[in-house]
Amino acid sequence: MHASARTELSRWAKEFWEWRLATQPDSYDDITRVERPPGWKPDWSPAAIAARRVALSEFAERYRAIDVSTEDIPVQVDRRLLGSALARARWELDLLRSWQRNPGFYVDQALVPVYNLLLAPAPFDAERTRALVALLGHVPPVLDQATANLGDETVGTFADHALGLLAHAGQDVATAMTALASQLPEECRADLAAATESATTAVAGYRDWLREHRHEFRGAVSIGPGAFGFFLHRVALLPYPATRLLAMGRQEWQRAVATETVLRNRYRHEQPPDLPDLPTLVAREEAAERAVRRFLVGERILGQPAGLRHYRFVPMPEYLAPLTWLGVPHYAAGESRSGEDALRYVTDPSPRLPYFPLADARDPRCGIIHEGVHAQQLALSWRHPDPIRRHYYDSTPNEGIAFYNEELMLQSGLLVDEPTSALFVANAMRLRALRVEVDIGLAVGELTLAQAADQLAERVPMDRATAVAEAAFFAGNPGQGLSYQIGKLQILELLNDCVRARGGAFDLMEFHDRLWVEGNVPLALQRWELLGLRDHVDTADRLAP
Repeated sequence: MHASARTELSRWAKEFWEWRLATQPDSYDDITRVERPPGWKPDWSPAAIAARRVALSEFAERYRAIDVSTEDIPVQVDRRLLGSALARARWELDLLRSWQRNPGFYVDQALVPVYNLLLAPAPFDAERTRALVALLGHVPPVLDQATANLGDETVGTFADHALGLLAHAGQDVATAMTALASQLPEECRADLAAATESATTAVAGYRDWLREHRHEFRGAVSIGPGAFGFFLHRVALLPYPATRLLAMGRQEWQRAVATETVLRNRYRHEQPPDLPDLPTLVAREEAAERAVRRFLVGERILGQPAGLRHYRFVPMPEYLAPLTWLGVPHYAAGESRSGEDALRYVTDPSPRLPYFPLADARDPRCGIIHEGVHAQQLALSWRHPDPIRRHYYDSTPNEGIAFYNEELMLQSGLLVDEPTSALFVANAMRLRALRVEVDIGLAVGELTLAQAADQLAERVPMDRATAVAEAAFFAGNPGQGLSYQIGKLQILELLNDCVRARGGAFDLMEFHDRLWVEGNVPLALQRWELLGLRDHVDTADRLAP
């Protein structure tokens, strides 16, 4: 007897995700982090890339043979969801090609695994220390792979950005590991020191190699409309062409400016609150997080299941602070540790803090209603009864939920007692709307990286360092910048259609509870499953190159 299509799909998914967790690239983003298999090391050698292509081709062939057309809609949705994962892997290897175009990609693959291992709170036991030493020791091979893979198609602008990071990367790693040594068993310190020296020497060598070969790099920042369309419609399953997305973003920009203008007029006599010291900030955040949870339940906005983890501010460890340019300083744990509290590492409040940390220091709820939402959504999705839906596929639903929640809290009255926080939420609406224009402009070649950074710095406005970092990240990860705004708009459309379909029986809390649990699933697929409407899926198919 042949296995059912449902069983075959589940088997395929299990094997695919085991492969994916071992081969997925690392990046600055916290949502995309995964739990690696024991003893894992990054490998982007030419042989490893060839092996990825062979495996991907085999997975694709098997995928095409699985026919679920007679199965229930949830199974059909699962298959299409896995098709998004397949498309992402192809996108990374053959269209985006960061491994061939972006020198900063190798900074991420070499050092982000080390950073990620530092994010879990102390202590550092022998097993964790051995893994850390092994990853530091593997930095030289990864950077050697960079010099083997980068060539004429390498983007000079990306090389310039990488050189800026590499100017301080070696010293930052050394400073961090020196601070960490006191946390480790004495017998491990010599191995850590040796691995650190090997890593920092390799970083310096890679920096020098990039400087020497910079004149050879002739690649364009833009991936072009065709490749971008593949991402939008095959990976993100968006039912809108890029021109429509741009119009949506610009319309939301106008609404955000109007919202902020009205609020600034309303609160024109208000002054920002005084900044607390660090212990006070940590204590305020813990109290605020509990108050937000009570508010959500009391106002029948979002359920808070028993055992759902908390989101906590904690002081930045000395060994982590030098490396926060490698990733969001947010410990989200993982599927196997979904009950652990999520941690946001924070520093001493100061008026000189960047855009987001300054808002969090003034009112921790600014972080709770976005990053805290990620912490809850991930924990809920990791416990999904369907294992296929426990994984990250694309940022649009995840970031869309968190951004949607910000305005939801503004409208629901959570921030009525703190005008500065309400103004920040409105200003962040401007930022997320502008990211659509920046993202698309970079992807199709209508903006340079410098122009994108100028737009963010001047039109939000925001500090220059954050603007440059955002522009560089969006240039190297097309489609991520627009995910906040477009995901939010898709949620609003889904909510509207559910209200229309259910009338007086519509329950807002029920809608949100389901949305959070399904938070890894693209909204086009959620729409299909929830309302029986395939229109967005079919449109994405029609638009796909």
